[in-house]
Amino acid sequence: MDKDTLDRLRAGESGAFRDLLAAYRDKVVSTCFRFLRNREDAEEAALDVFMEVHRSLSSFREEAELSTWIFRIAVTKSLDLLRRKKRKKRFDALLGVRTAAVEMESLPAAEEAGPEQALEARERSRILQDSIDGLVENQRIAITLSRIEGLDARKIAEVLGTTAPAVDALLHRAKENLKKKLSRYYARTAPKEPNDGP
Repeated sequence: MDKDTLDRLRAGESGAFRDLLAAYRDKVVSTCFRFLRNREDAEEAALDVFMEVHRSLSSFREEAELSTWIFRIAVTKSLDLLRRKKRKKRFDALLGVRTAAVEMESLPAAEEAGPEQALEARERSRILQDSIDGLVENQRIAITLSRIEGLDARKIAEVLGTTAPAVDALLHRAKENLKKKLSRYYARTAPKEPNDGP
């Protein structure tokens, strides 16, 4: 589909860009949301993405798939917006109830959990996402694209402009750092054992 879409876009075919939007809009908004965790910001970043795609089509050299190129632009635009927001308001825009939307598959489904379990699931999700946010940028991008967007190492490498083995190393370091962060958090918050001494 990528090649056909690209040929139609370059030929200036009527409706080709509309078809591109229809094919990729939801994926782009979803990717942006994973980094921004705010629907309005994700929509704003997605608009920037498609404006950039439209502007840069003539310079796209097909060294990567069209979808991968669009992913790369989505990551870049999301991080740009995130940096602007951090400068203005630090982390306020990153926290809140929208965090619950970014839950890993290991967390209980809402319909299977009671209110207490759902609250615990949201709290675990928040802690996990805060830990991901604390990773260095390349690790954060790699773990987000791998665990949440489901991209393999080759596609992540194309997004980051590196190699698949480098991505594997990034993912390994990201997972190790997440383990450390989460271990430290749970060690701090674990209930203290009662002192059985006299």
